[in-house]
Amino acid sequence: MSVPFIVTLDGPAGVGKSTLAKRVATALGIAYLDTGAMFRTLARGLGEEGLALPGPELTKRLAAFSFSLSGSGGDTVLACNGTPVGQEIRTEAVGLLAARLAAIPEVRAALKAAQQALGRQFSLVAEGRDMGTEIFPKASRKIFLEASPEVRALRRFHQLEEAGTPQDIASLTEQIRQRDELDRNRPIAPLRPAAGALIIDTSALDIEGVFAAIMQRVRG
Repeated sequence: MSVPFIVTLDGPAGVGKSTLAKRVATALGIAYLDTGAMFRTLARGLGEEGLALPGPELTKRLAAFSFSLSGSGGDTVLACNGTPVGQEIRTEAVGLLAARLAAIPEVRAALKAAQQALGRQFSLVAEGRDMGTEIFPKASRKIFLEASPEVRALRRFHQLEEAGTPQDIASLTEQIRQRDELDRNRPIAPLRPAAGALIIDTSALDIEGVFAAIMQRVRG
């Protein structure tokens, strides 16, 4: 049995990971793993109550969430308990709750096990915040994307505007700063580049430029 080919794509919220990870997975003909969606799914399923649950009870609740993958590239489907994960998890409120839950050891342990199990089954592009440092430290290729909070907020603003759900740019910027603070300073698996990762600042680059740089490393 061949060893799965794993590409990790890490970075803060709003840096373009999802778009690029899907493109890279499509180009390579392998699965796309959106680990942020996994955290968001737990956040939506547990709600604010999850933050206050005692460890044993939380572990019991987490065991009820089972994740699976099917398809490849941009057509990869992430499902939880057999139901495809959809746009219902893509609100800013769910994202902030997911970041808070991500600081809880039981949550991280449950998803680490689930993500590594998927990585044993599939070659994939794993998108997240600690893929190269914690989940797949022996990944074939590691990429870390970054951009200023202002640039990321503007990108998010345009995404929401196109979706018909515009938000205030100042509020978006503050939410991204809050998310960064939570991600970079949590005691468990803080957001940082993995050793040996290709670091790309996307602030002044378009998608094509970043994609080309990633593919050069992946195929190098």
